Amino acid sequence: MLQRLLTVICAGLVCASLPGPAAATNLAATAIDDELARQPSWSPPSRETLRERTTAWLATFSGGAAAAAAEAWNDSSEPLDALVAVIRRADPRAAAIDAATAGPAAAAWLDGSDIEPFERDAIRLWLARELVRRTRFDEALPLLAGLDVATSVDPATLLFHRAACQHWLLDAEAAVASLDLLLERAGEIPVRYERVARLLRADIAGLDEGSLDHISRRMRDITRRLDLGRAGPTTRQVQEGVVASLDRLIKELEDQQQQGAAGSAGAGGGAAGGQGGAATPMDDSRIAGGQGKGEVQARDVGDGDGWGNLPPHAREAAIQQISREFPPHYREAIELYFKRLAAGSEDR
Repeated sequence: MLQRLLTVICAGLVCASLPGPAAATNLAATAIDDELARQPSWSPPSRETLRERTTAWLATFSGGAAAAAAEAWNDSSEPLDALVAVIRRADPRAAAIDAATAGPAAAAWLDGSDIEPFERDAIRLWLARELVRRTRFDEALPLLAGLDVATSVDPATLLFHRAACQHWLLDAEAAVASLDLLLERAGEIPVRYERVARLLRADIAGLDEGSLDHISRRMRDITRRLDLGRAGPTTRQVQEGVVASLDRLIKELEDQQQQGAAGSAGAGGGAAGGQGGAATPMDDSRIAGGQGKGEVQARDVGDGDGWGNLPPHAREAAIQQISREFPPHYREAIELYFKRLAAGSEDR
């Protein structure tokens, strides 16, 4: 890094000797800033370095056990898998861990004072990775939380799986921080880590807390917990939070609808009063605030003796329709009305 910085500084000094000193100086400063900004804050150990650390750790065991464990190292496998294969052969406690059923309690021995940090961190990372693969994010995250990227045997695996847990558990700020740290080595980490990390970051960065999307993800997490048989206080707390968020969201929607209805009613009343046109009927009975004159346009409906009479066939059709849609006594009352109407005894 020092050599690269010296190169940039020298380039800046050369530019400063050319015409346009202010522009050249700014260009040199920008180049230095860009060079510093590109420097990752962590670096993965080489495979050879990891193997040397493994050999040094094996030296604490007897010669026969160390030699037998060393044979488990596989240069073709991933560094973490190669290391854990050696550890599991050398330490029976590590060999007894079954990732399919193990939890934090099964790895309690890792907190003992008789275990080397090198072995402890490697087993924690391996176990957390296996738990993540089984969607047991809330169990994996505590194992990963105490691991240091600077001393980790596989920092890329540590950062990726820590971010995966934080993403699923909707800790957006922590997830973005872990993903940004991982992507500092975007060109050196496994391709699958890089591509998924970019997708996770874009997804979690645009998630609004309290939105319907946020609520649905928490409901998905509840389903995961119940599928794993985790129906304890933590799951119930998540359920209560979902219910509270749904109530809050429904209340907001109801308030928006009421405000929209009130605005429409006010606009309709103003149009009816100011222009004399038809307006939307009121939702509730109340004293209207319109400013109309209250005048009704008179219409000439005629004053002939035949007003209101129906032809016999039309009258019969109306009675049949009423018979189908209303109780029988309605038909009797209507027939009586028509008889009185025909006799001229019904007020019109």
